[in-house]
Amino acid sequence: MVTSCCLCSKECIPFNPQRSFHRIPTDEQMRKKWFSIIGRTVSYKGARVCSDHFTENDFHEMSLYSRIRRLKNTAIPSVFIKQNRKNKKRHSSTFQEINANTPEFQNDSEIESQNEKNIIYCSTRNCEENNTNNDVESKKSENIEQKSAPVLDATENLVNVSLDLERKINGVSVDNPKNIGDNFVNKNGTTGKRSTVSYDSSEYQYLQISKVPTLHFQASLPRLPIPKLEDTCRRYLNAQKPLLNDKELQYTASCISKFLANEGQSLQKQLIHNNDENPHTSYISELWFDMYLRDRKPLPINYNPYIIFTSESDPRYDAQLVKATNLVVSSLRFFKSLRNGVLEPEVFHMKPEKSDTELFRNITRLIPSRFSWYGAYLFKAFPLDMSQYKNIFNTTRIPKLEKDVIFHDPSAKHLVVLRKGHFYAFDVLDEDSICNPRKIAACLKAILEDDRPPNKHPVGVLTTLERDQWAQARLHLIETGNQEILKKIDSAIFILALDDEIIDTDNNKVLRTYLHADGTNRWFDKSFSLIVSKDTYSGINFEHSWGDGVAMLRYIQDVKADISKKPRFHPNEVTELAKENVNIEKLQFSLDAKSENIIKQQKAKYHEWINQICLDYIIYENFGKNQYKKFGVSPDAMMQLAFQLAFYTLENRVVSTYESCSTAAYKHGRTEAIRPCTLETKEICIAMSRTQTELSKSDLKRMIFNCSKAHNVLTKEAVMGQGFDRHLFALKKISENLNSTKSVIFQDPAYDALNYNILSTSTLSSPVIFAGGFGPVVSDGYGISYQIRDKQLATVVTSYKNSHNATKYIQALEYAFKSIHDVLRT
Repeated sequence: MVTSCCLCSKECIPFNPQRSFHRIPTDEQMRKKWFSIIGRTVSYKGARVCSDHFTENDFHEMSLYSRIRRLKNTAIPSVFIKQNRKNKKRHSSTFQEINANTPEFQNDSEIESQNEKNIIYCSTRNCEENNTNNDVESKKSENIEQKSAPVLDATENLVNVSLDLERKINGVSVDNPKNIGDNFVNKNGTTGKRSTVSYDSSEYQYLQISKVPTLHFQASLPRLPIPKLEDTCRRYLNAQKPLLNDKELQYTASCISKFLANEGQSLQKQLIHNNDENPHTSYISELWFDMYLRDRKPLPINYNPYIIFTSESDPRYDAQLVKATNLVVSSLRFFKSLRNGVLEPEVFHMKPEKSDTELFRNITRLIPSRFSWYGAYLFKAFPLDMSQYKNIFNTTRIPKLEKDVIFHDPSAKHLVVLRKGHFYAFDVLDEDSICNPRKIAACLKAILEDDRPPNKHPVGVLTTLERDQWAQARLHLIETGNQEILKKIDSAIFILALDDEIIDTDNNKVLRTYLHADGTNRWFDKSFSLIVSKDTYSGINFEHSWGDGVAMLRYIQDVKADISKKPRFHPNEVTELAKENVNIEKLQFSLDAKSENIIKQQKAKYHEWINQICLDYIIYENFGKNQYKKFGVSPDAMMQLAFQLAFYTLENRVVSTYESCSTAAYKHGRTEAIRPCTLETKEICIAMSRTQTELSKSDLKRMIFNCSKAHNVLTKEAVMGQGFDRHLFALKKISENLNSTKSVIFQDPAYDALNYNILSTSTLSSPVIFAGGFGPVVSDGYGISYQIRDKQLATVVTSYKNSHNATKYIQALEYAFKSIHDVLRT
């Protein structure tokens, strides 16, 4: 039986760190005090009140060995929530049209939450009103941060504590909540008997109920280190060596020496000072956000990546309505688990057989958050930063002149759906509970059956504009009465785009659909858009400023695993949807001649732009991760060598190359750059491109191993926060803020050349990813996304037609794969 609060009906979630439940006292005098404040008598056995109705002072401090919140004997409920609710009505009609309002200008930054709550703190001495729900959450966070915890003198003490806990807990199993109902699908993907699970139960409402709180490790994550200035300059010079001739290299070396001897030292001191003044974050986080949000280039192609999911094992579950419903429901289960702090923390397990265990969870959850990272480290497990996760949902990048802003509204309960350029919205949460799958499916079915023709003036295409132009166009939309509609889109949990075009037989068209499409059925500003095609494909396109691929990969893998294990909506239920009443809002923009003209012009301009993109792909079947490891070389190093060799084959030169590497092992870490173009890769590219070479296969093999070793060193440095790119970037920003003139190292043309990434590469490999990619980051460059599978090498390449041909590069890449593999086989 699921326990719930007798005041607010919130569920008792096992191991939830944010909410505890407390029985009404048996002492008669205290019971009367509770009932007098509550305002009614609660007579049923086992009635409980949740911790949301008490203040922090009502609880004893938690000990080192327990995370149970013990209520003081003198505590009485003193916090109540009065929510302004509109009377809910069930509508039998399919749509309710929501039109633009009479023009009423209001700046986006002044938009308040639609579902704002009034919080009243009640006590015998005072009453504090008019705090918003966000204020309460902030106060909770402050209390959590300020709560004292025992201080350990040294790591050895923590080891002793952990070992003692292990001895106490060993052999005691703490099982996850038992699943209710039977599985829907067996291993072959065929439909099983329907589950009897209640949609109000935690089994349906939560994708995970973790023993370890989601952000348990966040407070103790190590900070991103600032490298020594001398090390950064040395690594920077090494990266320049394969790219510069002797004269250029000599000049760059002299610039570095001057920088080290003079202004570099003062800039380093200032960076360290700034970092010390902000212990809650990393030295790169704010600068990186600022860099993204100030960039004025359009988001699609330039910034927004895409990821396409693999198909379902049972083709019946690939039908658009069925697939969309299951993706929405599982996404909401992930969302609710994350929001309530019961999503499994993101942890990298060096030895999963030892650390990805119940013993690990039982021990680490008992260690205070301020020391929990060290407890995980004892298991050779490394918790990752999860600060970006809050922006996965209810988040939008809003265009502003000069610098955009990230808007987040955690109170929103609706989904926005795009189809044929039309916007729809409907609630997917009833109060705090996820609506049942049939209700969600019924809403989506009604949208799919809406027979309106494609929108003549699709407002979504405006999100493909250059950012200042879009900021001005959006401001005009607000001035002409569209503020509420924009607010609805911005605050939505996420956007679902239902595409109407069949793309199944053309893989090139599939990739383009998720990279850029025609812009009419997209809203590129949203944190992510879930895209479901009319045939078997589904995937996401996500905005990049708020976070990186690591967070999105976790979301994708959890959602896909949930659907594979137990889809919540089934093909045989489609015929029963007619019984469901739905309430859907049609979001109708009010467009004047000016807005219609901007949309018309941008639609044509965007069409012209995407036609300049050249895109191709390869799935190389003859080699994969398993064979690379068998030969004793790094799979990633071999992929990067192949990219270098393919470019050298076409251009007879090497160029600046960028590989993205996550620094999520550190608090508020973002990414670091690996520079795969090295003296070792240049040497072998020259050797293997000669028609006749005096080098033997064994010599070439030795050179390949040298490339692998050099790449491993660069990768390790980047992962450990010891790359040079982000460090120099931060120093450059400080220099720009302090001085009117650039520092000598940043005046060197070689610095700009290195950061002009002709080859921009990135990888996200997972069994649930069919493909992924992004556009070229410079006009004469290549955008290269790749997956290293066990027995395959998959690569998608983009370029601009007027500078490079992606198809020719793919052909050269196939030759490079074969050449490298021929050498390794000898």
